[in-house]
Amino acid sequence: MARTILDDVIDTDYGWLDLAWTDGFGLDGDVDALFEGQANGLVGAASADGVHLTLARRSGGSQVTVTLHDVEPALPDDAWEDVVEVSTVVTEDAAPRWVSWAGEDSGPLPVPPGEYRLRVSATGRDAGRDGEFADEVVDRYAVDLWPAARATDAILRVTSSDAASWHEARGSRP
Repeated sequence: MARTILDDVIDTDYGWLDLAWTDGFGLDGDVDALFEGQANGLVGAASADGVHLTLARRSGGSQVTVTLHDVEPALPDDAWEDVVEVSTVVTEDAAPRWVSWAGEDSGPLPVPPGEYRLRVSATGRDAGRDGEFADEVVDRYAVDLWPAARATDAILRVTSSDAASWHEARGSRP
């Protein structure tokens, strides 16, 4: 069974979108810390307080859909150009929500406590980077969560030059 818990155009600045489990999660000036020990450069899951997503657009709206699954979903089709997986834990006392840059916008994310695998699939990252101030939506993101034991992060697909650049810049942090 799958349940969509967010399906909206999210306005961000600096391509910043957090899935925050606690009030303490957010930018503290050290973005690299969010990616410590990871191979990918798009989804920072090194903090126990939440997960950071780097969207392609500098500013404006990106389509974001978050779906909660009972079991691991099938890999997305090739229309999804870039795909990354990370692990995260939502604690019993968590108050899950999504938050844009500097808390400018936010909303609830009804994610029950537990260990999860989180897959972020993206399409339009190059268009998002090139049209960073476009009036219309040019990039889309699908975030899938399902119960799973902790595992190392994984880059499953890289098609866009934008994703490749972020992986190279941030990935493989010791």
